[in-house]
Amino acid sequence: MPDAAALWRALHKETAQRSSEITFDLGNVQAADGGMLALIIALRNELSACGVKAELVGANERVETIVKLYSGHASITKHVRRRPEGVVVQVGRATAEVMEDARALIEFLGGMLLAGITLARHPRKGHWKEVGPLCETAGANALPIVLLINFLVGFVMAFQSAKQLKLYGANIYVADLVGISVTRELAPLMTAIVVCGRSGAAFAAEIGSMKVNEEIDALRTLGLSPFGWLVVPRTLALVLVLPLLTLIADFVGIAGGLFVGIIDLDITVRGYYNETLTAVHGWDVSTGLLKSVAFSIAIGLIACQQGFAASGGAEGVGRRTTSAVVVSLFTLILVDSAFTVFFRAINL
Repeated sequence: MPDAAALWRALHKETAQRSSEITFDLGNVQAADGGMLALIIALRNELSACGVKAELVGANERVETIVKLYSGHASITKHVRRRPEGVVVQVGRATAEVMEDARALIEFLGGMLLAGITLARHPRKGHWKEVGPLCETAGANALPIVLLINFLVGFVMAFQSAKQLKLYGANIYVADLVGISVTRELAPLMTAIVVCGRSGAAFAAEIGSMKVNEEIDALRTLGLSPFGWLVVPRTLALVLVLPLLTLIADFVGIAGGLFVGIIDLDITVRGYYNETLTAVHGWDVSTGLLKSVAFSIAIGLIACQQGFAASGGAEGVGRRTTSAVVVSLFTLILVDSAFTVFFRAINL
């Protein structure tokens, strides 16, 4: 540090009149860097070598940790047996944690709102060149697993209903069943779950690692908004790619039902195609796309918020990544239920 020489001279001056015992009182020191404490410890060792008993007293837990580090010996943590906590204490701690998470969420949403206003007024401040690579990562790279899962969903739904449809000679109505359920509900929801597990977890881990490594503080030091630089591009990328993935999933899910119709229900491709056009309307597809936009916003914001809340090194990042996936899945089901009730209430 630049004032090391001056500090060394001042310490020597204060300890020039040596006695048999000298005490360095660190009681009022709230925080200190390693360089300053290294000088004090070096002086203590020098005095000890001259037969003067020198001690450091009154240090708080954080300062004491640095002192022990520079003293050349590690601290030994004694495992103290604690009494089990009562139910009231556990409930109180859980409530306090929930309130702290709610406060952090409100703070995050406020920061996002301010970042959105700033980007709307000054678009050049956004990290827009990152949107393209993020779209590739969250969209193109997720396409194989999205295709496979939605094809199997349409296949399983048609296969499960085939026996009952045969009993009543209603084989052709498998197209109605698969077409409506896939476009309205299953394709947007299953696609969102896949994107949540892939991209949501990745976003939370990336931002969480940046948080614990103090890279987000470095962005603020450079005058950049972490929300506009990190959150907005990721959320925008999901908003762009998730409806496209959902639209592709619609066709693939219907194709899965067509496969069962051909091999088990004796339905021709032309017949299945005509019945699907009769049953599925533009509003059914639009409903799924509208849900996918809401899903993408929820996944992006929750994943980024959990990343910003990470602390405590790798363990904290892993914990927040898990929370991002769990909270996102719960939110997806909640949003989907809200859309379903709303559409039913307005007879759509």
